[in-house]
Amino acid sequence: MDSAGKEREAVQLMAEAEKRVKGSHSFLRGLFGGNTRVEEACEMYTRAANMFKIAKNWSAAGNAFCQAAKLHMQLQSKHDSATSFVDAGNAYKKADPQEAINCLNAAIDIYTDMGRFTIAAKHHITIAEIYEAELVDIEKAIAHYEQAADYYKGEESNRQVAAYAAQLEQYQKAIEIYEQVGTNTMDNPLLKYSAKEYFFKAALCHFIVDELNAKLALEKYEEMFPAFTDSRECKLLKKLLEAHEEQNSEAYTEAVKEFDSISRLDQWLTTMLLRIKKTIQGEGDGDLK
Repeated sequence: MDSAGKEREAVQLMAEAEKRVKGSHSFLRGLFGGNTRVEEACEMYTRAANMFKIAKNWSAAGNAFCQAAKLHMQLQSKHDSATSFVDAGNAYKKADPQEAINCLNAAIDIYTDMGRFTIAAKHHITIAEIYEAELVDIEKAIAHYEQAADYYKGEESNRQVAAYAAQLEQYQKAIEIYEQVGTNTMDNPLLKYSAKEYFFKAALCHFIVDELNAKLALEKYEEMFPAFTDSRECKLLKKLLEAHEEQNSEAYTEAVKEFDSISRLDQWLTTMLLRIKKTIQGEGDGDLK
């Protein structure tokens, strides 16, 4: 069946589901099997939603999943309701970001009510990503990453909060988070390798604010985590501090190039390293290459 046919069939299913719901409200139906009709309607809405998905009618799919979610709630089936709200959110993501957020928030409410904080955290991260990429509202993205971090107590979401804080020039907040995550990971044999990355990023945030602070922070990190001293990140920091002290932008660029030839710089590091480079006297906007 072509997608137009699927869509027609989905529309019929929606109408049929609506009839079942209305029928379940009548007095006699309420006494005899009202719930069965609601369950049938639920199933129809879900089938219609999947047909709309095949037809790539994302708003209609989102709406149908939403209807199913509300009926699941009526049937006291919280888990199924939350799952349908998430399905609705994922469909709406392709057509209506704000509606996607509303559905995911509804799922989060159910999951937190059930004490399922890890899964709620995951959906907070999805909302944060929609705010970041679709609605370009970084403040709200941070708020949802922070909520996820609270629920997860996890490294991943904390790292995101720190990265955004630094981009928004909230360096003190970024430093605190990077140091905290670095300290938590350095004692964990499985995560130890990533601690150097957090101390490196914390030091860069210090460096943008104040060169002396960066030096003191670097000494502190080496003392706390001796393995940091031999890392390429630590060696780069020392070269950058030296170049900055001598106000030598060529040496600064050279050190960055050398590092980049082995470990590619991501967008965040490039942004931070450029901000530091601009504090070398006489540097215009410039670049790092």
